Amino acid sequence: MSTPITLHGANLLKEELHRLKSKDRPAVIDAIAEARAQGDLSENAEYDAAKERQAFIEGRIADIEGKLGSSQIIDPKALDADGRVVFASTVELEDLETGDQVRYQIVGIDEADLKENKVSVTSPIARAMIGKFEGDVVAVEAPAGLREYEVLKVSYI
Repeated sequence: MSTPITLHGANLLKEELHRLKSKDRPAVIDAIAEARAQGDLSENAEYDAAKERQAFIEGRIADIEGKLGSSQIIDPKALDADGRVVFASTVELEDLETGDQVRYQIVGIDEADLKENKVSVTSPIARAMIGKFEGDVVAVEAPAGLREYEVLKVSYI
């Protein structure tokens, strides 16, 4: 089963993977070698810390490689959805109650970041928006109750 990820999200994962393999992994190997050179490993805090760091790095490398291997990379600029809200699209909404406007991009689970207005495809607001067009009203069940938004604009950027 493939997991959708935007091109930007895939590039960020690839950059992190490169850094982990080219900088972090060699640095932790050097730290382990230095700690071993100090002698008795049974009471060597530096050795224990370096081994824990190594385990974290190796786990993260495996995690990223697994995600990239099972990902379906979607470039929003290459989408042709005829104005419909789909994964990777950017949607401008207006809260019908307050008149506030907000802009979200629908992204994969690992890419979601509300500070950057990126919402997970599994979030209630994204699920409500998928398949809608400009002018449609979206009803979202929020913790504070039902909220309604009008889709002002759908773009693929």
